Amino acid sequence: MSIVAIYPGTFDPLTLGHLDIIQRSAAIFQTVILAIALNPSKKPLFSLEERVQLAELATASLPNVKVMGFDSLLAQFAEKHDATVLIRGVRSVSDFDYERQLAQANQHLNPSLETIFMIPNEKYAFLSSTIVKEVARHQGNIDAFVTTEIRHALQHKFMMT
Repeated sequence: MSIVAIYPGTFDPLTLGHLDIIQRSAAIFQTVILAIALNPSKKPLFSLEERVQLAELATASLPNVKVMGFDSLLAQFAEKHDATVLIRGVRSVSDFDYERQLAQANQHLNPSLETIFMIPNEKYAFLSSTIVKEVARHQGNIDAFVTTEIRHALQHKFMMT
């Protein structure tokens, strides 16, 4: 049986914590779709196209990972791609409470969806895209937070602003 799993998020930008969960998920599931949400309400630094391109570079060594942008309900996106598993990273109790609500809503909208919560490697437990952007904005060292390509993209973005 081939299981398609989706790891959804804004990924603005994709961090090494995200990549850790992607790599571990790719070892478990036959296909992992990294579903990058348009999500204009979060006012992302990178466009959807830029986030997809950067994620494709970061996951190029993982042949069973597909990167796709989307602008729909996640439950609908999952149904369209025959996905039955949602992967969610959880760093804290507050993350879990919010993610549990989303999981229940998604299961209500698409009863065939099962959500799996993954805890990040402890070296990434504090890491978020927001922290990465803040450190980068102030020219701090983000080498331990993102891939080289994403570091360059962040540096370029903040040189332009």
